[in-house]
Parts: sequence; structure tokens; C-alpha cells
Amino acid sequence: MLYATAGEDGRKATMQGFVITCVAGALVLLSAPAFGTAWAGPLVAALVPVCAGLVFGGGFFGWRRYRFSKRRRILGWELSAVGEDATRPTVNGLGEYYDAQLILLRSQYEYLLSRYGTRAPRSTRLFEEAFGFTPEDAFEVGPLNVSPDTEAMRWLRERWESRLAARRASGEEFPALGLSEDRAYRVFPREMTVPMELATRSAYLSISLKVFRQRYGKGRVILSEDLLRRANRDFDEYRALVKR
Repeated sequence: MLYATAGEDGRKATMQGFVITCVAGALVLLSAPAFGTAWAGPLVAALVPVCAGLVFGGGFFGWRRYRFSKRRRILGWELSAVGEDATRPTVNGLGEYYDAQLILLRSQYEYLLSRYGTRAPRSTRLFEEAFGFTPEDAFEVGPLNVSPDTEAMRWLRERWESRLAARRASGEEFPALGLSEDRAYRVFPREMTVPMELATRSAYLSISLKVFRQRYGKGRVILSEDLLRRANRDFDEYRALVKR
């Protein structure tokens, strides 16, 4: 929750700065008929709303970042007391991750491989080192071949866990994760409330449909019965989740 809420700070600061800019601009315009712009000059009067928005938005963002840093330090101390690492959530395995989030993370990894190949080595390496993913996994996207809480997903989870255990046994360093990684890929564990699970499922189905269209286009193509069945399943589930 700490990282999920902090990821919204930039958007909130931008919105509040924009509101203050509009309010300050309106006040300047309303004061012009009565006082003119002699009190500041036309150029400075025009800059007042912009500066007010920047100062307020920047101050709000800085305050939120200060609170985030303070809470992150406290969280790190509390997790260290029970043998956990706040910046390496998978160092003791994937037990804190629900199946739906692991499918989303693996789908993002698959999308990076299919879209950018070797041009995104840092991002793909982060997934491989932090979660135990490899291109050889029996995981398919576009369409998906696994669902949460199934035997296939349990087998994949055990496979990834075994790779992480091998990294720990060999003394390999796990990558440190922070706010930038979480903002890009949601790498920290999430509690699967109903809204969160629906959002997570729609996210990985969206990736699956995007990869499917990249591979086969929008025209009529000959697909195997299994592939067509899985593609229709992904599409129907995605349409039901987003209500369209």
C-alpha cells in the first residue's frame, strides 16, 4: 500500500498545481479591471498564476515524498526485525504474491520480450533476477495458457520458487526494487481486494490481447482450435471486466 499510494503522488501534485494555477489566474483577471496590472506589470502578472501553481504543486509533491521516505524507513526497520527485506520482497520466495499478480508480472515480462527483444535488457533482467522468470517457462501470453488458482499456475510458481532458492543458495544478489520499478511494473505485493483483483486481471488480459494482435493482426487467419478457444476466452473475460 505504501508504494501503491506513493505512485499517485506525481499525478495528485500535478492536478493540485493546475487547480492553483487556474484559481490564481482567475484572481489576476478579476483584479485587472479594478487595479490594472500596474502593481506588477503585464509580464509579471501573467507569471503569477504559473509560479503559484509550481510552488504549490512542488511543495505538495516534496511533502508527500518526505512522508513516503519516512514511512519507508519505518517499514524497513519493521520488516528487518522479522527477517524480511523491504527492498527485495522476493528474497524469501513468492509467498506474498497472489497468482493474479504473478500472471500480470510474467505477462509484462513476456510483452517486453516480444516487443523489444534484447533492447530492454535491464527490465527483462530485473524480472529474471527478482522473480525467477526465463523465456523457456511454460507460460504463454497472446493468448494466455494459465489462470489463477490452477494446477498449471501452481507448477509455474514452484518453478520460479526453485530458481529463487538456487539464487539464494549460490549467494547471488537480488536486485533492489524501489518506487520507480513499482510505478512501472507494480513489483511489490498487493493485497487482492475485489477491485484490485479485477484491475489486475484486466491488465494482464489487455497485455495478452495486445500481443495476440501483434502476432496475428486483425484479419482472418487460420488458428488451431486450442489457440482460438483460449483467445476467445481472454477476449470474453476482458470484455466482461471492462463492461464493453
